[in-house]
Formats: sequence, C-alpha cells, structure tokens
Amino acid sequence: MTQTVLRIDASARLEGSTSRALADRTVARLAPDTVITRDLSGGIPQIDAAWIAANTTAPEARSPEQQALMALSDTLIDELKAADTVLIATPIYNFGVPAALKAWIDQIARAGVTFQYTAEGPKGLLAGKRAVVVVASGGTEVDSAIDFATPYLRHVLGFVGITEVTVVRSDLQMLDADASKARAEADLDALAA
Repeated sequence: MTQTVLRIDASARLEGSTSRALADRTVARLAPDTVITRDLSGGIPQIDAAWIAANTTAPEARSPEQQALMALSDTLIDELKAADTVLIATPIYNFGVPAALKAWIDQIARAGVTFQYTAEGPKGLLAGKRAVVVVASGGTEVDSAIDFATPYLRHVLGFVGITEVTVVRSDLQMLDADASKARAEADLDALAA
C-alpha cells in the first residue's frame, strides 16, 4: 500500500497536458494517504560552478551563501526521502526529458546523500522505494530507439537506488490517439492489479 507519493509534474503545459491527466489518474489508482506535489513548470535552477563548489564543501564548512545555494536541493531530497512512491509525469520533448526535469535530477543526485561511490561502483541510497513514470509523447514510441527519456529515467532512478520502476505510457498520440489511450488504460489497469 502506498502511503506517501511524491508527484513530479514536468510538463510545461498546465492545461491540456496528457502527462498531468494521467498522473491524476495514477494518484487516484494508488490512493495514497499523502501526496507531495512538485510542479516543475516554473523551472528549477540549473546547477552551476557556485552550486558545485557548495555541494563539494562539507555541510558544516559551507558559507551562508553556499548553504542558501543548497537549500532547494536539500528540500527536493527531503521530499524524495519522505515518499515511498515517486510519480514522475513527463512528456517527451525532442526525444528526451524536459530541461526542468533534468535540472531536478541534477539537484537530487548528490554523492553521499542519494548515492555513494564504492569499490564496486555507485550505490543508490534510496532503496526500498518504487517509481511510476508517466510518459506522454506525440510521435516517439516509449522504449524505441529514439526514446532517450524513458531509459534515462529508469537509469537515474536506479542510480539513486529506486529499481522498481513501472511505466504508464500514452505514446504516439499524433499517429493514433485511440491506440495511445488504450495503451495508457492497459498500463493503469496493470498498475492497479
């Protein structure tokens, strides 16, 4: 049973967004006790040299300016840690994820916080969570050779320790809207099962 969902909306569209509508339906199917919502449509700051310097400085040694630079990242990570299910609702823009979603990923993927380096390679520190990735696209088929969004999201989630990933897709909408809706319905039914 899902208790807390972190819902991340990456579509720039606030109205008429397929990924947002499917996320609404996914939340209804999961029926969590709590939903934490993070809407990325307003943008997320991209990391820069100052952010990287702050991130690589020990927390107790950070200047007040560096602490301020890390505050959003800390909040985003706290949201992620609080959830047992992460729901990422995203369109595919030009074969990949929207820039705001990539910026969110850059903010939450922090060595020693959400993953660590070991002699065997990187190890995710957020094990025990699951993710549902809702993907909408006009002309890109999910998991096809030109889909760089879905495999990337699976990889990044696994990198931080979230290896149970379910995809709900409404792809190829511009080619066959009815078939796209049917795929989404089938995925939602499987999610509820």
